[in-house]
Formats: sequence, structure tokens, C-alpha cells
Amino acid sequence: MSAQGFPHIFGEGKVGKFTVGNRIKYAACCVSNFNSRDGFLTEREFARDQVIAQTGASIMTNQGAYPDTSGEGKAYHSQLCINDDRYIPGLQRISNLFHDNNAVAIQQILHGGRYGGIDLGYCVQPSDTPQTLKHFRPPRAMSKEEIQRAVNDHAVAAERAVKAGYDGVEVTSFLGYLLSCFLSPFTNKRTDEYGGSVEKRARFMVEILEALRKAVGPERLVIIRLNGTELMDEYGGNTVDECMEIMKIAAGCGVDMISMVIGWHESRQGALGRDVSRTEWLHLAEKAKKHIGDVPLAFGPRLSDPYEADKAIANGVFDYWEICRPLLSDPEMIHKIENGTPERIKPCIGCMLCLAKMFYNQPYICAVNPRLGHEVEPEYSIRPAAFKKKVMVAGGGPGGLEAAIAASQRGHDVTIFESSDELGGGLIPSSKDISGGQVLLELLQYYKYRVEDLGISVRLNTPVNRRVAAEFDPDVVIVATGAAVKKPEIPGVDSEIVWDAWKALSAENWVNGGPHVVILGGGKVGLTVAEVLAEQGKKPVIVESDKRVDFDVSMTFKWRHNALVKKLNIQVLTEAKPLSIESGSVKIRDKDGHEHDLPADMVILAGPIGSRQELTNELEYFCDELYVVGDAMVPRSLYNAIHDGFRIGARI
Repeated sequence: MSAQGFPHIFGEGKVGKFTVGNRIKYAACCVSNFNSRDGFLTEREFARDQVIAQTGASIMTNQGAYPDTSGEGKAYHSQLCINDDRYIPGLQRISNLFHDNNAVAIQQILHGGRYGGIDLGYCVQPSDTPQTLKHFRPPRAMSKEEIQRAVNDHAVAAERAVKAGYDGVEVTSFLGYLLSCFLSPFTNKRTDEYGGSVEKRARFMVEILEALRKAVGPERLVIIRLNGTELMDEYGGNTVDECMEIMKIAAGCGVDMISMVIGWHESRQGALGRDVSRTEWLHLAEKAKKHIGDVPLAFGPRLSDPYEADKAIANGVFDYWEICRPLLSDPEMIHKIENGTPERIKPCIGCMLCLAKMFYNQPYICAVNPRLGHEVEPEYSIRPAAFKKKVMVAGGGPGGLEAAIAASQRGHDVTIFESSDELGGGLIPSSKDISGGQVLLELLQYYKYRVEDLGISVRLNTPVNRRVAAEFDPDVVIVATGAAVKKPEIPGVDSEIVWDAWKALSAENWVNGGPHVVILGGGKVGLTVAEVLAEQGKKPVIVESDKRVDFDVSMTFKWRHNALVKKLNIQVLTEAKPLSIESGSVKIRDKDGHEHDLPADMVILAGPIGSRQELTNELEYFCDELYVVGDAMVPRSLYNAIHDGFRIGARI
């Protein structure tokens, strides 16, 4: 299937006075944190923009720049700035990039509001509603004078964007940034003309939209990003109907496009992670379109499926497919769709690592795209090797696959040796995660396609040892044998009721048997097993020696696991130590020193996790080039394995 198979995605569109070649808009993803601490464009950011500019989107949005001189609008340490003419040359380099790739260039203006003031120790918003997340600064209510100054700051920033060559501006009014703080009754408790009814709470937005239009003129675009739902019901935020009413008000201000987003940073409900269906929010886009009439609607939250996007545009659900994270994971995504190979897209796995890094004020990275943020570094480029080498990759998990693909792209002769009967390694058991783990099988399928396309040899059911390596006689060995659960040294650990967690998740019918399951280990592996079991009607008990479970879980998924533990009534015993395993029970010592017998029809070993180092030790003096990647080096996460593999494969 080619572009003709997606006629609505690749059909022409009209936005304001601009005719665009397709219906794809690149979303700004807020900020990258690749810029300097004082807001100037860096070569690292520019190299990333060079890649993003070539993705094929017809509307390109540059990341959010804060508009004020006070620093109250600065939400991230390395956020772009647009509060002075000194920033125009750097911003113009990016608009030129976008234009050179036949795209309409939009500059986003982002005042952090509730999440701003990162260098000041306080933030500003309409009222002094306390923060729900300790990560952010204490709030201070804005005076009317400060409100008018903020309106002017946005207008002057828009004038600078025009000077920098942009075709329009986009203002952020979502996620808890300044404009959305005025719109939401959760953060707007004012009793003057800027608070109260929906219309009054929207007054600040209206004033800014009017100021932006005056600043850019009728020939350029004014776009606003608004929530379709805040997911803040428990805090008294806007209802869906109120969000729709706000969109209608914005449409009445003459905006050229409305971009719809989902959730706030403080929401306790998932909006963008892999636990959310890719079509979860389409009904809100359909509802919004009915409220805003002929104003083009851009939409993309979780929607990474081109078939669903094309169908939605065809049915008038929205007008433009807005993409961010899927283009970070695979910058060639649009070209692959247009060329008829959407199955070759490297999928965004919805792990939210990019967002987690952003919250920690670190440069964002992508779990599955090791080059993101490193485009400026020569060692992250795939260049032809000076000498072709025979490469043995021991292990067909994500680290080994990534290494094999990168090495093959350089021109090496690569063979993967996998001890089991299929490729995938830890991706297979991890795919059983009930919070959208099946996307990892899509990643595995991508790897299988790449192995096939590159002609990489694969030997299944072939564990590697020194003898096997000697017979193969490689120039390079990459050890990617992963990690394993360490057996506790307690009586009964070899009993037939004891299962290794990864083997259990990979097995068929492993949940058969009695209801009582004791899981030794409360990290992400133990949590995954417990959730799968509880959903099957079992009664799992997690026994963890640490003071808490989820210690190795990403920040953006900790609350999800905690919510599932509560929802599924999973019993958790922390600071507890297993003493012995008997037929039908596990003896433990709790944190108070008391011993208990837990009923156990099955015992799952889920921690601690240790590297499989036997092969590394055996091959220590085997060849000149011996590399170790992923969990075989140190047990960590999926992204570490993928990034390790790429770096090694790209340097051989």
C-alpha cells in the first residue's frame, strides 16, 4: 500500500491562507532541553531539528519558547527563549530549515504558568492553588497588571517570530501551562473579570488570541492548543463539556487551527502511555469538531496508527493528523507510510521516557531511537566501515538485535546466535504486561523485518560457548545474553512449585493451578507477574525485602503500577524476607521479626536480577573485540539495552 492507500493523510489541505501538501502536522513536544540554559539555540538542538525537518510533515512546529523577561514563564532548564531580539537569529535558522523542506513554519509560545519559574523558586497563575506535585514551585496569584504584561509578552514574542521568518505562532493552553490555568476552575478561583464562569475564565485566552492576531496580521497563522479533556475531575478541573465550550470560544476568535490535547501533567489518569488505547480519545475529537465548525482541528494523542488516522480524516473526525512521539521514535515514519511500508515503522512504545526525562530537566531521549539528541555526534551516525568484519552476536533480545542491525548497516557480516527457539529475549515476557505490553511485540516485529531486510543470519536454539565461538571464528563478539533472576539460598527453592518469572511469563498455561501465588521480588518484573495473575483471578502476594516495591520502575509508570496494585487487591509485604519454601506454603519473616506461613500453590522468583556473565568470562581472552551490551553488562531497562546495542554496532 502506497500514499494512494492513505489518500486523506496525503491529500492537500488549507490552513488560513496556506495550502499544504498533506494533512500531517508535527507537534512541538513542548521542549527538548537541548538548548543552552539561557535559552539560545545550540548545535545539538539544530542537528535534531535537521532530522525532524525532513520527516515530511507539511506543518512544522518549533518547540515552545518562553516569552517573558522575568523568567516566570520558563518551565524547563534549557527551554528556548523568545523574550529578546537576540534570540531571533537562532530561531530563524530553524524556520529556514522548515521552509527548505517545504513546510509551513510555526513557532510555539509556551509560558509555563503553574509549571514555570524554574530558576526563581516560585510560579505564577491566576490564583494561589497549591501544587499537587512537589516537583513544581510554590504558586503566586497574578495581579491585573501582571496579566496585562503577560498578554503583551505573548504579542511581542509573536512579532519576533514573524521577524524570525515563521508563518505563524501557536500558543499553549493545555497541560497546566499559563493559559490553561486561567481556563480551569481548579487553578482559577478569581472573583474579578478573569474568573468565575467559563466565559470569564476564557477572557485571558481571548485577550491573548486577539493580541497574537494583531501581532502577526491576517496573512499569518494563529494556532492554539487546547484540552479536549483535562482528566482533572478529582481536583475540580474543567469537564469535557466545558473544554468543548472553551474550544468554541477560541474558534470564535478567528484562530486558524485548534490542536486538541489530552490531560494535565498532574492528572492521575493515563493519557499518552501505552496503557491507553490508540483510539481512546477519538470520540473527543469528533465531539470537538462539532463545536468548532469550519476551523481545522489537529489531533494526535496516542494515535500512531496511519490506517485509523486516514479513516478519521475521511470521516470528518479531525482535519490534520498531529504527530510528535512517533516521529521521535522513527523520523522516517511518514516516508514509510507514503512508500507503502507502514509495517516497517519502528513504533513508539508509549514508555513515556521522553516525558520522564523532561520532568527531571534532562534532555529528552527515546527508548527505541538511540540517535535522538545525539544527531550532532559523529559516533552516532551509521557510516560505512573501513573493513568488513565477521560479527557474532550472542543473544537475540533487543540489545543484540539493535547491535546486529547497526553493524550490518555498516557493512559487516553479522550472525545472531539465540539459545531459544525465537528472537525477542525479554521483549516476549515483558509483552504480557497488562498495561499495554503488547506494543513490545510490535517492536519485535520491526526488528524481525530489519533482520530480514538486511540479510542478517540467525541461528536459533544455538547457545554460545567458547567451543561454538571458536568454530564460528568471528572477528568480533557481542555478548547480549541478558539477565536472570537470582535464586535465593533458602530450603525448597528447587521445588516443582517454584517458577522463574520470565520463564513463567513466556510459558503457556502457566496460570493454571490453585489461587495462591507468592511472588518473591517487588520490582517491575514482580509487579508485572502479580498484575497478570490478579487479572486471571489469582491471589498473588508480593514479598519484597526493600522498603517499597516499584524501585526500578520509570517515574511515569510508578503511579500506574501502584493504581493497579490497589485496583486488583494485590497484597504487598515490604521489608520481608523469605525463609523457606515448602509444599503449599512459603515461610517469611516480616519487618517486625515475626514469622508467617503464606499459602502458596505456586512461587514466582522475580528478584533480585543478575547479569548472565558466564559467557563474558569464558570469552575474556578469545578475540580482540569483545563487547557486552544490555543486561548482560548490568541489569537495567529496555532503553539501556537498545542504546548499548546501537552504540556498539555503530562503532565496530
